[in-house]
Order: sequence, then structure tokens, then C-alpha cells
Amino acid sequence: MTFIRILEGIRNPGLDLFFSLITKLGEEDIFIIISLFIFWCINKKKGFYLLVVGFAGTLANQFLKITFKVPRPWIKDPTFTVVESARESANGYSFPSGHTQTSVGVFGGLARAFKSNIFRIICILLCVLIPLSRLYLGVHTLLDVSVSFILALIFIFVFYPFIDKNFDNKKNMNYLMIGMFILCFLHLLYVTFYPGNINIEASLYENAMKNAYKLMGCSVGVILAVIIDRKYIKFKTKAVWWVQILKLVLGVVPILLIKSLLKQPLIDLCGNLYIANAIRYFLILFFACGIWPITFKYFGKIKKS
Repeated sequence: MTFIRILEGIRNPGLDLFFSLITKLGEEDIFIIISLFIFWCINKKKGFYLLVVGFAGTLANQFLKITFKVPRPWIKDPTFTVVESARESANGYSFPSGHTQTSVGVFGGLARAFKSNIFRIICILLCVLIPLSRLYLGVHTLLDVSVSFILALIFIFVFYPFIDKNFDNKKNMNYLMIGMFILCFLHLLYVTFYPGNINIEASLYENAMKNAYKLMGCSVGVILAVIIDRKYIKFKTKAVWWVQILKLVLGVVPILLIKSLLKQPLIDLCGNLYIANAIRYFLILFFACGIWPITFKYFGKIKKS
């Protein structure tokens, strides 16, 4: 708390606005757009690498949150103030920082995967500024941010050589995806049945359950999509630059619509918030990796005029 108390003392409207904008770069939608842009338009292997780093980071982050159950800074110390614009997105437990995990995973992963020095400097700068924004806004402590930062770095440097070497090795990639599914299933069982989790505050338990089901849906969606791509689609990323932009926009829009507009209809249909969340994220990943790439062969035929 000492460090964020210092930052609390230097807050002003200009810095509030700056860090409120910076922190948005660590949100889930930004991760989805950047990862899919790389996956669809630049390099299939490196895009998959970013998705795996993000997935592993989210799983580890959610497990640690529900295990340690650390309250947010303003709950720890009622005299501490938070920048109000950041409060709404700061749901769930505080430790470790989800925004830090996501942002360092995606921008650190980009810095690891691509060799441009200028590009790497920009990515590394964002890896510092986004975690700093969480501290400045008062939604995390230094420990929350530091642990997420370290975990993200571990996943970045562990998964890169593995995927770089084994992306075309079906057997090893199958092991990876099966491992992802098993870990998600075990995490779901842990959140659901561990006695220390069941008795926590209702809103926090609901948030943990939603995320556990979300991860299950993602893992199943990716596995089925990869199987379909291997056997039938085998998509290529190459296309004219403006076609790449068109491909990204036309692919991301339905994904964001599934994410936002299908939430309530699926809850009404399933009668269960958690199952609806699993189905929604299954559809997102299945569409992104197994349906939309079917169109890429047509995009690839469009020539520069």
C-alpha cells in the first residue's frame, strides 16, 4: 500500500485521464483484436503463440485470485481513494493483476516474436505503462502487479521456443491443447467444489465461476477449431495490405457482437449464467479459429489494383 499511497498523492486530472486511457490497452478486447490480427494477417504460428500466452496467463491469474482472495486496495484500507473511472472494471479479487497479465502477455509476446527494435521499444514501454496505470489508478498494489508481470514473462519465454519448434508437430500440439483442457477442467472443479471458495461473497464467487466456465469454453473452441483447420481449411495469412484490414474488421465485428449481444439471449436460453458464458466464449474462439479462416482463400485471391 505504501507505493500506491505515494501515487495517490500526485494524482491530478491530466494524469488521471492519461492513465485511464493507457489502462484500456490491457483490456480483453484489445488482446482479442491484436492476437487475431497477428493470427489471421501476419503469422499463424506467432498469432497462436500470443493466444496461448494469453490463455495460460488468464488461467494462472484466475487460479491465484480465487486461492489467495486478496481484497482491492480501497477495501483493505477504507481511507485509500481510487480513481472512480477505474472502479467499474476492477471486479473480482485484487491479486494478481489481470490487466497486467494480459498486457505484458500480449505486448511482451509481440516484443519476443518480432525483431524490429523500434517495435520492441514501443511494446516494452507499454509493458511498463499499463501496469503502472493500475497502480496509479489505485486498483492494484505493487505486489499484485509484480507477480502478474513475472508470470507473464515466464509464459512468454517458455511458450515461444516450444511453439516455434512444435507448431507443425501435430502430436506435441495435441499434448499442449489437451493439457490446456485438463487444467481448465481442474480449475473449474476447484472453483466449484473447494469449501473455501463456496463460502465467499456471492458477487466474487459468481465472477470466479464465470471466468472458470469462460476458460472451459475457450479451450474446447480452440481444440475443435484447430482440428478443423488441420483437416479442411489450412488457411494462409497472405493478402494485399488493404484486404488484410478488411479481413480483420469483418472478422472482429461478429466476434465483438457475439461477446456483447449474445450474453443475455444465451442466459435466457440456457437458464444458467455460467453455462451461457462457456457457450459464448466457445463460439468466439470457434468462429475466430475455425469458421472465419474459411474465407481467407477468397481474400487471398484479391489482387492489388
